[in-house]
Amino acid sequence: MKETAPISRLSLHDAARDRLREMIVEGTLRPGERINERELVALFGVSRTPLREALKVLAAEGSVELLPHRGARVALFSSNEVHDMFEVMGALEGLAGELACKNISDDELGEIEVMHGTMIDAYEKREVETYYAQNEMIHEAVLLAARNPLLSNVYHGLSARIRRLRFAAKMSPERWLRAIREHEAILAALRMRDGSGLAAILRAHVRNKCDVVVATFAREEAQRKSRGG
Repeated sequence: MKETAPISRLSLHDAARDRLREMIVEGTLRPGERINERELVALFGVSRTPLREALKVLAAEGSVELLPHRGARVALFSSNEVHDMFEVMGALEGLAGELACKNISDDELGEIEVMHGTMIDAYEKREVETYYAQNEMIHEAVLLAARNPLLSNVYHGLSARIRRLRFAAKMSPERWLRAIREHEAILAALRMRDGSGLAAILRAHVRNKCDVVVATFAREEAQRKSRGG
């Protein structure tokens, strides 16, 4: 298991939750893998109580499954479940884009332009981690500009569940270039404050990502079935 520093903050269950979520997103803990509490207690330097509280939170998010009398495991989604989650995420992002065009400030738009530039630079250098980090920051900035706390809460609840899916599937060079073009269109629509246009672009952007992820999960499902899993 990947090395990690012990947790030292007062809110131990929050810190354990964040660390566990990070391990799931990064793939250190794989879909369907049993979670070894004893190993994580030693790894994080915490007792079982905050670790189990963290597992309950992640289970509520849908990232973890609690197994009666058998501990917990990383959630394993079917391709149909992945499709359904991305369908809802597309609707949420579309609404966020429409509201953002009404409410975004010039300063916020300037910050997104800087993020976009950094993302393009990462794309040109094929720096995948930086690209994905900036990509996620752009989507988060659009959500923040929407000025709708309820939308943010619903979005973050679903986002926590599918974050590892959104960035798990490897993109082909063609799909990566297409994603860049979509982000250029997102920025252009923001500049024009074109709410309906941005909503349509964001829905299509999420739908296209969904196609890549669902195809990946369908292959994995077929492989599991062929192995009798």
